[in-house]
Amino acid sequence: MMKRMSALTGLVAGALTLAACDGMMMGGEIAPDLDIPEVEAGELSEATMIDITRELSSDEFEGRMPGTPGEEKTVALLTERFEAAGLQPGNGDSWVQEVPLVEITGKNFAPLTITNGETDLVYDFGAEWVGVTYKEEARTQLANSDLVFVGYGINAPERGWNDYEGVDVTGKTVVILVNDPDYETDGLDGTFNGKAMTFYGRWTYKYEEAARQGAAGALIVHDTAPASYGWNVVESSWSGPQAYAARGDNPPALTTMNGWVQKEVASEILAASGQDLEELTAAAKKEGFTAVDLGMTASTSFENDMRTFTSQNVIGVLPGSEAPEEYVLHTAHWDHLGRCKPAPDGDDICNGAVDNATGTAALVALAEAHAKAGAPRRSLVFLAVTAEESGLLGAYYYASNPVFPLDQTVGGINMDAFQVAGPAKDVTVVGPGKSQLDWFMNAALEADGRVATANPKPEAGYYYRSDHFAFAKQGVPMLYIDGGEDLIEGGTEAGAAVAADYTENRYHGPKDEFNEEWDWAGVMADLQLFYRIGRSMAASTSWPNWNDGDEFRAIRDESCASSDQGC
Repeated sequence: MMKRMSALTGLVAGALTLAACDGMMMGGEIAPDLDIPEVEAGELSEATMIDITRELSSDEFEGRMPGTPGEEKTVALLTERFEAAGLQPGNGDSWVQEVPLVEITGKNFAPLTITNGETDLVYDFGAEWVGVTYKEEARTQLANSDLVFVGYGINAPERGWNDYEGVDVTGKTVVILVNDPDYETDGLDGTFNGKAMTFYGRWTYKYEEAARQGAAGALIVHDTAPASYGWNVVESSWSGPQAYAARGDNPPALTTMNGWVQKEVASEILAASGQDLEELTAAAKKEGFTAVDLGMTASTSFENDMRTFTSQNVIGVLPGSEAPEEYVLHTAHWDHLGRCKPAPDGDDICNGAVDNATGTAALVALAEAHAKAGAPRRSLVFLAVTAEESGLLGAYYYASNPVFPLDQTVGGINMDAFQVAGPAKDVTVVGPGKSQLDWFMNAALEADGRVATANPKPEAGYYYRSDHFAFAKQGVPMLYIDGGEDLIEGGTEAGAAVAADYTENRYHGPKDEFNEEWDWAGVMADLQLFYRIGRSMAASTSWPNWNDGDEFRAIRDESCASSDQGC
């Protein structure tokens, strides 16, 4: 049984908990005029979570790489479980949306050779550098391409910043620092939101901007702290098959080769050119930085095996009882890395148990619980997307080709990698203060007796690193919530240790495997939170928006202004 509650009741204190986190207010000190229904707890199945996570991350699924037998098994399992849960096919009579992809697998990599005509520096693929191409060509060759250090590789007119000003990098290879210029700031104030990473700090942006500037190559300098992951993650993610969305007849500008180099490699290259990496990094943090021609060239080559194939997003829907053409979205990516760099014991399957068999299982468990509770006012959509690990490709494809109109999509919740570490007092909100969905979240937290804490690593830019971002860029308000770190047993110290252990030893590696000894209590508590949020949004009559001043507010406002129904 549901009952209505004022958006003001009990929420202001919760909102203030996260005030100013990631540089934004949690909807302001005064709650917006929102209809936030109170909902009872859902009947969520721990057995469903365990069984599906175990099966999806078994060796039989071979790491769930798109376009492999692992995909076929995954899609079949999700279709079967969505139907059994009581959902209807989400794409007309079909459970899937086809996503056209191109897979390019590099091989026979020549070393990366840096020369000034007298001294040759030679670096081995994998251990010291990695590189891929986005071009559908049988052979990639970077030949004597002039090296230019372009700082953070950012061109942001609205922030008065252009690292490419006054330099022509056409046909050259740019060397780029990871993250934003002000990521070492203690607070969240600065040209690029201080410690909190913006989209300008993400590798996706840096490669795209280098291509727009006409560069032939782009090499990002890996540094564990600002990247928020070690070289092992880069090596496993950027070697082996790489999938890209089919670009059609008018593709965007592309570089010949994009890659990463170890920080020590970059230091050696700059030293050979008479420069110092630390000094240039310090200079690049300041407004007015001027790119530096290094007086050296880069060369490498490799061959490419190519195949085009169609991957699949899996979609189920629970039609609403009163407003079936208004939609609340739940997303999770079903894919992982397939086979990757072997562990010392020879295991070469990146099973992706936490990332993201847990989130995929959560879609089914939530679908079951909502169906048992009966159809809410609005429709609930459960979307398992493909190719997140290749750059959010399935999510971007759906957001560009939505089955359900985006201006009729109220908002959504993304689930990516549940922390299996036992129960926590809190949850971690990634990107708090961005939209009015925070008030729905706070109501659910209050109902469950939990609290939200600030993102402990705003410099990692996690809001721009999972599938919700593809929808946010189109204006759809989206929540992204991680497991908490204030564990009931061990507190924040224990929670931080669990997170660090996963990042260092399992994330994007063969040891992200299912463990029969896992404590699922924390996962189920987080899942209950997602149930309450989604159910409340689906029972509401309100259309929550992005907060004033948010980067996505204007996109949503324009979308709503042109719509004759929905928002």
